[in-house]
Amino acid sequence: MSVSVLNTPEPSSAPPDWAPLLRWLVFTGFTAFAALLLWRYGLFARMIQSDRTYISSVICVLYVGATLHCFYRTIAVSREGERERRAVAALADPEAIFNPTSLPAGLTGDHIRDLAEKARAQGARRLDQTLLLRGLADRMRGSNGFGNFASDSLMKLGLLGTIIGFIIMLAPIAGLDVSDKSVLKSSMGVMSDGMAVAMYTTLAGLVGSILLKLQYYMLDSATSGLFARVVRLTETRVVPALERRYDR
Repeated sequence: MSVSVLNTPEPSSAPPDWAPLLRWLVFTGFTAFAALLLWRYGLFARMIQSDRTYISSVICVLYVGATLHCFYRTIAVSREGERERRAVAALADPEAIFNPTSLPAGLTGDHIRDLAEKARAQGARRLDQTLLLRGLADRMRGSNGFGNFASDSLMKLGLLGTIIGFIIMLAPIAGLDVSDKSVLKSSMGVMSDGMAVAMYTTLAGLVGSILLKLQYYMLDSATSGLFARVVRLTETRVVPALERRYDR
């Protein structure tokens, strides 16, 4: 037992798990660089000027807001990953399971404290943590589900812009007089404006939705990995120790 304690790092020296945040920063860095190139060559300005409905601008603003939310959630998951590593280091001392104050703050420590309290309350019976794990999964996910809502909203806004653009494009056809060249010329201008609205809003909605899906996919993957590590930790070390203690 002394060898295990000596070979295990102290909770304070456990390396932080900031890999999810680093992945998000790399992805967002490439996205920001691409956006900067589009702005540099005037494509953003052309989109804003051509879209009279401003749906493309709304999509861009919503995308930025959802990206900031993903950034906040990624930081939260990275911090929980660091706390999980500290909890693993703290459990090098077997008595830490029965001493809640020795465990670090965080969802992992709270879950282990809940398991210890449940084991004390039920006595010498098999310790089932199914319900506690469901609650832990919900707390770890937090507001990650906002990503699906935001991505679907961008897609639907793009489709809405497509419909509005086609309405604008087809509106002059009813009163079109092919014999009047001036009316025909103005009608063609309105139709081209409607087509621009349809194309730009569709493009903005599709690109924004795909990029948000990728961001939140990385976030969900990090959350699932953290949850799997906590389940493995509790099933292999915490639950057996608690059952041995209270079976006696």
